Amino acid sequence: MNHCTFAVYPGSFDPITNGHLDLLTRGLKLFDRIIIAVAVNPAKIPLFTIEERLELIRESLKDFPLKERVDVDAFDGLLMDYVKKVGAKAILRGLRAVSDFEYEFQMALMNRRLNSDVETFFLMTGMRWIYISSRIIKEVAMAGGCVKGLVPDPVERKLIEKLARR
Repeated sequence: MNHCTFAVYPGSFDPITNGHLDLLTRGLKLFDRIIIAVAVNPAKIPLFTIEERLELIRESLKDFPLKERVDVDAFDGLLMDYVKKVGAKAILRGLRAVSDFEYEFQMALMNRRLNSDVETFFLMTGMRWIYISSRIIKEVAMAGGCVKGLVPDPVERKLIEKLARR
């Protein structure tokens, strides 16, 4: 059977990192298309608004070699409702450490209970990026540390600009 496969790559992406882009690149070896779905999470207080995160992702993808196979969108509510709305059958998630696994495993099982037609695919983070997360990037940047090379250039510029106003 020859059919187009696509996955939803959900997250807060506050901000997107080079680790996210690495996972996206590797995910595109498995899927024809990926939707980066920025989640509105009322439990978190983000540094960047949804609109800023969407724009930062789009700017970060300008020179991305496979950008024509990537869509960027936002959603709120249940991920599985969004996945159903766009007609996806796969969710792409990254794992850095055992601590990620427990949470991600619980979420994957709950998502399977909500919709057993959708599979969650886990990719291990590339070794080069295993220690970074959006949270750590923000903490380092807020403390005046350099995040060059850990995030796309548009993200680094926006972090500096945003934190200078604080």
